[in-house]
Amino acid sequence: MSTQFDLGGVIVATTLAFKEDSSAPAGLAVDYDKFAEHCDWLMNNGCRGVGPNGSLGEYEALTDDERRKVIQVAVKAVDGRGVVIAGVHGTGWHAAKRWAEYAKEDGADGLLLLPPTIYKSNDDEIVEHYAKVAEVGLPIMVYNNPFSTKIDLSPQLIARLAEIPEVVAVKEFSTDVRRVLEIKELCDIDVICGSDDLLFESLVVGADGWFAGYPNAFPKEAVEIYDQVKAGNIAEALELYRHLITVFRWDTKVEFVQAIKLSIDLAGASYGGVTRPPRGPLSAEQDAQVRADTKKALDYIASRRATAA
Repeated sequence: MSTQFDLGGVIVATTLAFKEDSSAPAGLAVDYDKFAEHCDWLMNNGCRGVGPNGSLGEYEALTDDERRKVIQVAVKAVDGRGVVIAGVHGTGWHAAKRWAEYAKEDGADGLLLLPPTIYKSNDDEIVEHYAKVAEVGLPIMVYNNPFSTKIDLSPQLIARLAEIPEVVAVKEFSTDVRRVLEIKELCDIDVICGSDDLLFESLVVGADGWFAGYPNAFPKEAVEIYDQVKAGNIAEALELYRHLITVFRWDTKVEFVQAIKLSIDLAGASYGGVTRPPRGPLSAEQDAQVRADTKKALDYIASRRATAA
């Protein structure tokens, strides 16, 4: 684990609530009150922190003012009980650095940063991107998501990025679990699991933390899986994980934001709601499948709680 910044535990890539407002973009305004309540609920259920303004937070669909206020609301809601890792993704380092500066001013503890989002950069351009944002002075979690960015940050490139002092971790979303150990062999940064349906496998081979999607709906059980693996209780963790893995698989589908928001609403303890365009609603078939997969998880969780009582 990095001595510079502790990223162990479950950090939730938070969803963002919207409400109807004809004067807002696409007729949907950010519901900051519900978002604050959601962040508070996650912290009260044992999460290590929150990660606003990631893909799950629909940052691409926000105005500049909305995007900045989301971080301010998250920082206030967490209130020092954990970490706020702000998504500062941008078309190039000039844009990402501006968001990083705002995040620092507004009290974020660290940054989650994709490579440039506007085109497929080469390795030297990617290194410059991270080095420029590092000048802001906050710890950086590199985000490797080749499915969204079309850029695959190889373990060798991550090792180059790790030479930047502010780069303390990588959120690994390549879905190649072999990379956990390969990255650790090449450099000394934390490897954070980024795909919910590879969580157990990643933790068993040495991932340090989980930057997670589905804990938006099941935070208590997610934290339990993480804690059980870290405590060496592998069988107990696997038993819970295998009952949640079906719904966790939606985290790696194109419609993951819509699916996770629906699961939040079905779980009933927080608020998911609709997505803002360009994301549209789930198809009838997808909606039915998310409901079935979520019910399977909720039924098991209910039975566990009844047995424990």
